[in-house]
Amino acid sequence: MLPLLEYRPNSVVWCPYLKSDIALIAKVQRYFTKRLKGFSELSYDDRLKLLNLERLEIRRLRFDLLCCYKIIFGLVGIDREAFFELRTSCTRGHPYKHFKYHSRISVRSNFFAERVINAWYGLPANHMDYSSFAKFQR
Repeated sequence: MLPLLEYRPNSVVWCPYLKSDIALIAKVQRYFTKRLKGFSELSYDDRLKLLNLERLEIRRLRFDLLCCYKIIFGLVGIDREAFFELRTSCTRGHPYKHFKYHSRISVRSNFFAERVINAWYGLPANHMDYSSFAKFQR
């Protein structure tokens, strides 16, 4: 089921932003988990917990943050400066903050480099371990 709903590299490239699109994609997961033997009477949250799954929106956000980490620390063959401009002075939070440009058009604000910045800013400085990818993704 998951390979059809979200292919990891593509979930960063194409991420639905319209509520109707998000609901349609989530409906596939809701439908599939309800059809599993013994799961039809459970709530959606209980089904996800038993299957050790997260909601699709949470997984997409997680993939975005992991991809952002890989780009910033040079773990993929993508030029960091092509996506992000790191802030040179950062007084609060972690030292890996990006400069965020203000978009006048909504299409630009939904690009990966724009949508991931607010979530990246929200990462707690003292609870995150940026020293390795394995530690970061926990």
